[in-house]
Amino acid sequence: MTNAICLNEKYSTTRLAIKEKPIIESKLEDKFETILFLPEGKNRKAEGGLRTKGYFKKSYEDKPLITVITVVYNEFQDIEETIQSVINQTCSNIEYIIIDGGSTDGTLDIIKKYENQIDYFVSEEDDGIYEAMNNGLFLATGIWIAFMNGGDSYYSNDAVKDLMEAALLNSDVVYGQTNYIYSNEYSKIVHTSTFEEKKFSMPFCHQSCMVKTKLHKQNPFNTEYKIGADYCFFFYLHSIKSRFVMTNKVIANFKLDGLSSIITRLHRKERKDILLKHNTTFKFRVELFIWEQNRLFKYIVKKLPFSLYLVKIKYYIIGKMMKRKEH
Repeated sequence: MTNAICLNEKYSTTRLAIKEKPIIESKLEDKFETILFLPEGKNRKAEGGLRTKGYFKKSYEDKPLITVITVVYNEFQDIEETIQSVINQTCSNIEYIIIDGGSTDGTLDIIKKYENQIDYFVSEEDDGIYEAMNNGLFLATGIWIAFMNGGDSYYSNDAVKDLMEAALLNSDVVYGQTNYIYSNEYSKIVHTSTFEEKKFSMPFCHQSCMVKTKLHKQNPFNTEYKIGADYCFFFYLHSIKSRFVMTNKVIANFKLDGLSSIITRLHRKERKDILLKHNTTFKFRVELFIWEQNRLFKYIVKKLPFSLYLVKIKYYIIGKMMKRKEH
């Protein structure tokens, strides 16, 4: 690492910069070519970061480069928490890319505030979250890729380090536990499982995992889906026998108020289409139908005024009990 430059010891994204542009090797199996700067798209508002100042990143044998990508749109109140959770990681070789969908609420101002800790950011209109996430894939030069989208999630302190320790176990996908935030008064760590255990739903949160870059570039997100492309991606990787490794460490904190956390008719339809692509047997269709009806029934019951009242009381009581334990 004789050519590495420490721009700022304080941040995970500024400890191992280089002045030489990385050598990009295009592979026939990749769906698209890796690039360092995104070609100008619709109504571009801004572009910046360390790359635009001539600083880049590369992997080292003892410090592999991890690319973290944040996709965001109009999340002024929460984006700073996400950014800080990435740049304050204990891991020393993180490449950070932010794709902003042309925010109009001050989000871009927050991003610019951290332009010396972000490798590359761009703000322009796009055709949805999965096109933006694919744009992030275009720009990634790390060995591993992780998505930590702005507004509804942020990393735990040693999240990337914990994922990297698990990644040593001959893996393609590494995932950990997630702390789900239900309200200001209550959060709960929901432990992950496997695809065999979670037969009809995602066994882990997308924000709590990372994937080998070469595997992800061969399988970008299907932009035909509006809310379930990540679900489709991981289900496909499982179907081709990719190696999934789990850690018991808490990786991400996820706020249950985002688009993907809300059960909608579109969400149910996309999930069903994805599942039936991988299993078309009559038995599976019956099991899926029963599972969906049970899930829908529980969702409807929770939305009844009386149920909402009970849930609020439950969260309030649990929150008070947790605060007492802290004192």
